[in-house]
Amino acid sequence: MFADLHARRRAVWRPELYHGHGLTRDFFEGWYFKVVDSTERHTWAIIPGVFLGRLGQDSHAFVQTLNGVTGESHYHRYPLAEFAASRTVFDVRIGPNRFSLDGLVLDIARPEQALRGKLRFAGVTPWPVTRLSPGIMGWYALVPFMECYHGVLGFDHTVDGALEIDGRHTDFTGGRGYIEKDWGRSFPRAWVWMQTNHFGRPGTCLTASVARIPWLGTAFPGFIAGLWHDGRLFRFATYTNARTTRLQLSDSHVLWHMQDAGYRLEIEAERSAGGLLHGPFRTAMVQRVLESLTATIHVRLVARAGEQVVFEGTGRHGGLEVGGDVETVLPRA
Repeated sequence: MFADLHARRRAVWRPELYHGHGLTRDFFEGWYFKVVDSTERHTWAIIPGVFLGRLGQDSHAFVQTLNGVTGESHYHRYPLAEFAASRTVFDVRIGPNRFSLDGLVLDIARPEQALRGKLRFAGVTPWPVTRLSPGIMGWYALVPFMECYHGVLGFDHTVDGALEIDGRHTDFTGGRGYIEKDWGRSFPRAWVWMQTNHFGRPGTCLTASVARIPWLGTAFPGFIAGLWHDGRLFRFATYTNARTTRLQLSDSHVLWHMQDAGYRLEIEAERSAGGLLHGPFRTAMVQRVLESLTATIHVRLVARAGEQVVFEGTGRHGGLEVGGDVETVLPRA
């Protein structure tokens, strides 16, 4: 028991680690790997994770896959006994599949999908962690009763290796990747999430999300956005006293403007078709998360002093989700 508690405390400042050691119910954790090959004709999301239900028979591990081009998704369920996670490093095993910051190994052989191979990652750079700000959530990561926690483990990194997907060889050598994760009790009741790291040249990544955050009997729309560019992170978040000045949603676009004392970040995302993923909602993993991996996201960062444009570009192969009662996360008139 002491070892489990120590592992969970260590994981607060190590977002990549498994946070559920010693827990038996009402918990989920999932890691999100997005990989795009060098030709940009193959885009995949691979999501390993674990769900601990209120009833023992509901608990299980899983590896979820999404073909970003076709929208086809699969949810491969494994017995909980086939899940293992290191207490000291990010090393997760689900059946014969293995995941770390160095890469992943897949060995899925099921009637609905066969997916085998090994991918290697290099240059993985996470959202910075400090003593009082353990990653993308800032000081909120230190609050023990949050419904859902979030981490960004790799903004933009190289991918090498290959996968055999339903008998077809797909070479990812020279590709790009992105890694993030979620853990807690449940996905929010409403959220908007987007990400892209395919701009004009490697080294730039946008990740942004807004969600309905339960808080001491009430709720508020909390948001986090980070633009990683040329080795510098421009962050905008509820905890940095930034504010959303415009958030509009339509069937075709998401328009989002935010600013702090020094900068203004303008985002316009063009929505596209996607596939349905499973997500944790209170007591079960439910297939109701519609995610696209083909969104186009235009980004403009402006220094408010002098209205100088620091960065402007359009990201390809964007991940985009708009879920739940999104009216609850829009700014009040």
